[in-house]
Amino acid sequence: MLKSILSQEDCAMCRFCCSFRRKSLWETPLFDRASKDSLQKRFPGARFKQAGSESFTVDLLHLYKTDSSEEEAACPFLGEHGCVLSAEEKPFDCAIWPLRACRVDKKIHVMLENTCPAVNRQPLAKIRELVELGVGKKIISHATAHPDMIKELQPGFVIVG
Repeated sequence: MLKSILSQEDCAMCRFCCSFRRKSLWETPLFDRASKDSLQKRFPGARFKQAGSESFTVDLLHLYKTDSSEEEAACPFLGEHGCVLSAEEKPFDCAIWPLRACRVDKKIHVMLENTCPAVNRQPLAKIRELVELGVGKKIISHATAHPDMIKELQPGFVIVG
């Protein structure tokens, strides 16, 4: 969805969005039950935990070696050259990152998480244009159908739609 502003090469080299500090586990992607079950068969070492009424997320707690909130653990689906999941298997959260659906004053907004190095090189106007040209409607529609994916507003998020 974001190929016009993010290249596959940039993402594969950076890998920032596929590793999670202990303090940012809220950011791990969500999977529905069918996806979780399918991925557990393909990747027996991957662990999942319930994350909402109808969703699951990867369980990374066993990967941390210290108690530091800054320690990072990689997603079990991160390979040497980036994500090993097919486009059909990739969670919606991953497909839209660094955009997020957040609730502000009872309304769902599209927010930009400003930690993606590649997106930070783009003018904010270009990101807003992408959101206005249809990505924003897809995100809000998906979030409305899957409310577990709606994130809490975080410091540094910027409303883009």
